Amino acid sequence: MFKKILIANRGEIAVRIIRACREMGIQTVAVYSEADRDALHMQLADEAICIGPAKATDSYLNMQSILSAAVVTNAQAIHPGFGFLSENSTFATMCKEMNVTFIGPDAVTIDQMGNKANARALMIEANVPVIPGSEGFITDTNEAKQLADRLGYPVMVKAAAGGGGKGMRKVLRSEELVTAFNNAKNEAKAAFGDNQMYMEKIIEHARHIEVQLLGDHYGNVIHLGERDCSLQRNNQKVIEESPSVAINEEQRKKLGETAVRAAKSVGYKNAGTIEFLLDQNGEFYFMEMNTRIQVEHPVTEMATEIDIVKEQLLIASGEELSIKQSDVRLTGHTIECRINAENPAFNFAPSPGTIQYLMMPSGGNGLRVDSAMFAGADIPPYYDAMIAKIITKGADRTEAIAKMQRALGEMVIDGIISNQFFQEDLLMDKRFVNGEYDTSFLQDVFLKEWEPRVE
Repeated sequence: MFKKILIANRGEIAVRIIRACREMGIQTVAVYSEADRDALHMQLADEAICIGPAKATDSYLNMQSILSAAVVTNAQAIHPGFGFLSENSTFATMCKEMNVTFIGPDAVTIDQMGNKANARALMIEANVPVIPGSEGFITDTNEAKQLADRLGYPVMVKAAAGGGGKGMRKVLRSEELVTAFNNAKNEAKAAFGDNQMYMEKIIEHARHIEVQLLGDHYGNVIHLGERDCSLQRNNQKVIEESPSVAINEEQRKKLGETAVRAAKSVGYKNAGTIEFLLDQNGEFYFMEMNTRIQVEHPVTEMATEIDIVKEQLLIASGEELSIKQSDVRLTGHTIECRINAENPAFNFAPSPGTIQYLMMPSGGNGLRVDSAMFAGADIPPYYDAMIAKIITKGADRTEAIAKMQRALGEMVIDGIISNQFFQEDLLMDKRFVNGEYDTSFLQDVFLKEWEPRVE
């Protein structure tokens, strides 16, 4: 096992990794930008090194600075968390060249699955069902028009190197296609430095179901059940839960087996997630693979009582999976709400600033809070605006929802505006309570009816 690792990230995921390392007796090195000089992750780590100015490209995306920090502190491994460099194959390669272990899959796998069009082709070869769409890349608008006419509208044009909702456009009719294609292509070029595009048929009223995976260096791959991530705004997840109320045990078994087959087909190692769309007929289709730990990993951790971060560290250090598929049990029901510094009343505009007072929900069985915030903490305008992830677990879904409603009712955040009340209102919506929602519900139904509270 590693004696010391560097965490190439910030915020709650950096804090989460540091805590897991401390429990395992591993020393940690935090890196921070000038904007994060007083951040919690750099206070909790054994060592902390400033790697540059506030702008992410000059700090958390600065590969040379991060690797230099690893070398001078004698860190044996780097955990990239999620976002930033977590799915950057160049960084994974550089780590290997510097004899520093990258805690994640190898660079080849990141490239294979990171390019969404290539991933589609690999999954077809592995006999994994994929969403009807293009075979390879679309080079121009004429080709896009021909394919969209063949698939039938609505369609989605997507960046092959995309993620986080960038480089994606929903196209409802033919006259919208050229503008949508060009805008998505330009956005992809600016966000990822890659403007290769592909197209998929939109599966209307689908559920977004993802399967958590763990794979070691000896060919062993297991799944840890599914998460339902259908409640989204602008392709950004808002609430996640496990298990999904939309699938039965037979579908659950088939879904898990398919995800494992997909991961084995590319020799996947470490933690990863296969994302599927589930249509109204109960058929599911591969959408993409995330070759990293995800924001919503605590949902699965509470559902299975398996520490995914610790498993990542064990796998990266060369140990064989200690968990067999037969050991994995999903118990009760788990829900996660993302609390962000944003103003729902003004199209969820970012709300950076200083937290003047903070009281997080605490106490009671089945409650977890992942956060890097405290009274006096700054939320800079340069990065993701997450304040906390609130996770509750109940004996069943009804109890999990009741616990979440109670937890959100206890939380107090002063100094900035958050989406706390929006989450509370969503949790009380009868359609959510009854599990009657899909990927279009939040954007096309709930938000059109919702009336923001006056604070």
